[in-house]
Amino acid sequence: MACFPILQTGQVAQGLHDSREIHLRNIRQLTFGGENAEAYFSFDGKKLIFQSTRPPFKADQIFTMNIDGSDVRLVSTGKGRCTCGFWSPDGKKILYSSTDWLSDEPPPSPDRSHGYVWGLFPYRLYVANADGSQRVAITDDDAYNAEGSFHPKGDRILFTTTRYGNLDLCEYNLRTRRFERLTDEIGYNGGAFYSWDGKYIVYRAYHPKTKEEIEEFQHLLRLRLVRPSRLELWVMTADGKRKWQVSRLGGANFAPFMRPGNRQIIFSSNHHDPRGREFDLFLINLDGTGLQRVTYTPAFDGFPMFSRDGKRLVWASNRNAQVPGETNIFIADFVDTSD
Repeated sequence: MACFPILQTGQVAQGLHDSREIHLRNIRQLTFGGENAEAYFSFDGKKLIFQSTRPPFKADQIFTMNIDGSDVRLVSTGKGRCTCGFWSPDGKKILYSSTDWLSDEPPPSPDRSHGYVWGLFPYRLYVANADGSQRVAITDDDAYNAEGSFHPKGDRILFTTTRYGNLDLCEYNLRTRRFERLTDEIGYNGGAFYSWDGKYIVYRAYHPKTKEEIEEFQHLLRLRLVRPSRLELWVMTADGKRKWQVSRLGGANFAPFMRPGNRQIIFSSNHHDPRGREFDLFLINLDGTGLQRVTYTPAFDGFPMFSRDGKRLVWASNRNAQVPGETNIFIADFVDTSD
């Protein structure tokens, strides 16, 4: 697979550390230019997998790199639109979703006449070797099958799908090759990750209540769209038997990831901005108490993930953007202020 040179690797992000960001130390910028997001640690903490729109590609593709930003490699096909890369526990496999089975060209962006919506593109879920070779399809339909992640034991895959006529969490067992639906509440259930010890699943959800809300959700779903402006954080036990709502903040609360130790969740939210335009990272306890703000960038901070030892945090941000809309990957040492 292609290897992309990096002009600046692991550069310390000078002037980007707001004094209020007491949880972050030694912030480093890993990508420079384009739209880069959803960077996730390998289980050994040595590598990252992420998605990026950068020349010559027309839409997001999947890349890997070292945690200092070096050795950037394309691991998807360079065709279609890709999303949601993730590592297997042993680091030998990767998981991601792509539309390249349908066309070499990426599907068009959603029609903004419906407002701010996400497109539910016909992604298929794939597992491949870490270099992108010997790719195997997990799904074979034209539903939305994305937002995937591995269980820490490596025997199961968690993902979001429209295969049941809703937006649900589904678990695929790699040994039995069986799918198990984990949610059935009307609405959007997605963006899920297992906790590092595999005991819990953290996810984002929007469950419309009124007749009008349900009708709007289902109308957009038929158009392969979803409106992500109202999302709250949820947790379930890994078997799906017990679920509870964590946040009741209003706005869009998304990209949750459980901190090692299973006491807190880090996530991105715009609940604090009356205009809904500024997204920052926050910590919250599993019972919904103890909300703490982590970042203060006056634009976007999102897609946070803790390393398995809890010592590092990686996320995507507009900070230090050279042109409007540029999003880059950043990594920092995480400081526990409770110590």
